[in-house]
Amino acid sequence: MNETLVTLVGHVATQVDYRETPNGPSARFRFAVRPRFVDRQKQAWTDGPTSFYTVWVRRSLAANVAGSVAVGEPLVVHGRLRVRDEERDGRRWFSADVDAVAVGHDLSRGTAAFRRVARAEPLLTEVQKGAVV
Repeated sequence: MNETLVTLVGHVATQVDYRETPNGPSARFRFAVRPRFVDRQKQAWTDGPTSFYTVWVRRSLAANVAGSVAVGEPLVVHGRLRVRDEERDGRRWFSADVDAVAVGHDLSRGTAAFRRVARAEPLLTEVQKGAVV
């Protein structure tokens, strides 16, 4: 299957919505991308129109994003693009979602300190089911 992989550079627009689901942790947030370019006629930087994406993260990435990302922070998001076309109240509506495989702070705009997450040890009952302890 062909997938459209994208890398977006922008800012977190909403608070991360983190949830524990039967399939594991899941989180989402809105992401704003605004291109900047030099307007040669005005000889100045100009902001283009803002595009908004819903970024979905799952499993350990969801927990790490929820604990690391806040509104307004600059990020780089890499993942699979999904464009949805729906009809609501007689009007056609489009939305763009990204199923992220990697999320990180944009270090061209600041600094960050990486902290490795220690994996929890499995419970003894899960290690050897049925074994006499």
